[in-house]
Amino acid sequence: MTIDHSPSFAIWITGLPASGKSTIVSALKPLLEGLGLTVEVLESDEVRRVITPIPTYSEAERDLFYRALAFTGQRLVAHGVTVVFDATASHRAYRDFARSAIPRFIEVSVECPLATCMERDRKGTYRKGQQGESLTVPGLQSPYEAPINPDLRINSTTTPSGDAARRICDLVKAKFL
Repeated sequence: MTIDHSPSFAIWITGLPASGKSTIVSALKPLLEGLGLTVEVLESDEVRRVITPIPTYSEAERDLFYRALAFTGQRLVAHGVTVVFDATASHRAYRDFARSAIPRFIEVSVECPLATCMERDRKGTYRKGQQGESLTVPGLQSPYEAPINPDLRINSTTTPSGDAARRICDLVKAKFL
């Protein structure tokens, strides 16, 4: 059991690739900083370049990556930093592990139809999956386990990113501030 005396907390923004997570996080970070919080965004692609610079996206590698990501977030929170995880984390177990390590935790589900995610995909993730260059794209060849009971659901096809960020900020104020 983790005992945390820090007023800090973590927010995990999860959803399919290209669902709008990073756009929401970009709008959320300044709102949280405006509340006087020190905020660190742990964006999966950025962190992955350090932990697994030549990723295979195998199950074992994903397990290692998300455990390391959760551990990093837990240590930052323990030292007074508010953490925003910007990561698909396609298995619930990854997010549940983080929740078990970080008592003050919010899970936000960014919901968007796969077809819309594929249209929005600027990184080419789905194209690579369709062309066989990647065999583990969440929602395409690999399952994405959406949260069963997230603290907040955001439909990114109907909710502008600024509104989504304000909804998350309102939840933070209600739960932690």
